[in-house]
Amino acid sequence: MQNTQKISKAEALKKIEHYCAYQERCHKEVNEKLKSFGLFKSDRDELIVTLIDSGYLNEERFVRAFIRGKFNQKNWGKLKIRNELKIKGIHDNLIERLLSEIDEKEYHEKLKKLLIKKSKEIKGGTVYSKKHKLFSYLYSKGYESNVIGELLEAILMKKD
Repeated sequence: MQNTQKISKAEALKKIEHYCAYQERCHKEVNEKLKSFGLFKSDRDELIVTLIDSGYLNEERFVRAFIRGKFNQKNWGKLKIRNELKIKGIHDNLIERLLSEIDEKEYHEKLKKLLIKKSKEIKGGTVYSKKHKLFSYLYSKGYESNVIGELLEAILMKKD
């Protein structure tokens, strides 16, 4: 249950600065948090501008940190990262520009490592069922179907 108790703008600013200092936040997350304080839209907008001006809130910095974390820690592909950022209200141009900064060689290497690791976990079944399970797993991690398909074919060709 959200706290709908009205607090002063000064108190809200102090709380939201701490909230933003703890980890990178997007505008939508900050707006929702401010809304939970019971602030009016005009007050929320004013506080967001204050946070941007003081460096507590920076959408580009948030997107970079989000991409880096989800790619390096969670092993997410570009599709899943893109979709999650859209849910957070990030503009498409910013998403595409910063996603393009992911090194393609590193991206393919991570995908290959995931495929090899998951391949060792799948026991029994036909080559087709194993390929299907691997494809489904990698697609659920947010990797593009054409990239997965090319990698699966390249690895299966080596085994033949």
